[in-house]
Amino acid sequence: MALNLLFVADPLDRFNVERDTTFAMMLEAQRRGHACFEGHHTGLQVERSRAFSRCNRATVQRAAQGSHYARGPWETLPLDHFDAVFMRTDPPMDDRYITALWILDLADRAKTQLINEPRGILAANEKMYALQFPEFTPETLVTSSAAEVKRFFKDVGEDIILKPLDGHGGSGVLRVTAGDRNFNSMIELLTHEGRRWVMVQRYIKAARQGDKRILLVDGNPVGAILRVPSDEDNRGNIHVGAVVQKASITAREQELCAALSPVLTRDGLRFVGIDVIGELLTEVNVTSPTGAQEIARFDGSCPEGVLLDSVEARAVRA
Repeated sequence: MALNLLFVADPLDRFNVERDTTFAMMLEAQRRGHACFEGHHTGLQVERSRAFSRCNRATVQRAAQGSHYARGPWETLPLDHFDAVFMRTDPPMDDRYITALWILDLADRAKTQLINEPRGILAANEKMYALQFPEFTPETLVTSSAAEVKRFFKDVGEDIILKPLDGHGGSGVLRVTAGDRNFNSMIELLTHEGRRWVMVQRYIKAARQGDKRILLVDGNPVGAILRVPSDEDNRGNIHVGAVVQKASITAREQELCAALSPVLTRDGLRFVGIDVIGELLTEVNVTSPTGAQEIARFDGSCPEGVLLDSVEARAVRA
């Protein structure tokens, strides 16, 4: 049965044809005969307690950037018109993003699947969520206190990573080692002089060998890639120069996924990307996880197809 699928994402003209996972999802959905609609989080609205989206029927194709999409006329449709709504807007998780999640939460689950569940996205700060699994995470401190950061720095061997809790794509992630005269400034910058929390983690030496992204569908791993930092950067993010390599999932990482699975299911987080360094969990990405196209190029699999299999299996049949 052909489905109506709404992708609440960044505008189609901004899609990276070679890397964007939402693009891959839409392409695969089209191949299966489903209708794809483009929407944006600021185009969501509510009237008489019913949620709507300003959207258009869209088509995508593998073509040169700028020629990769076509749009139909814009219209306003209720969310229950769609068999599934994919919330794929990139962070930051600002007030507009949160309001969009509140609106999506009004969708009728008897008619429309939400991927991921708005309540799950709201509950899952992508850095804090990992702390539910301490047996799989590096030593971590979350604090707004400069004194506590310095104490932790000494405790773990004077080599740490500082992360803003609301950052994304590696933005604001800093490494501090012994003797760094910028340490105090880094703490002041990230904590806004003690007014905001910062995550502090022991630096994992295996980070130089790469940051592994594992994609999970319904709590089950469907593929992995390794993102190796450039010589000029500590971060394993592709857009800052990390090189992507083929990766397998180790037995320990399978254990990690098995531990995550029931919690992800509980929170309605059906499509997730976890970041693993040296077999330790560092982040759980639930907003717009990427990596599907890179995985497909290395092993010929189709992570987005696994997700669509799940959506089709759960679709309400009229």
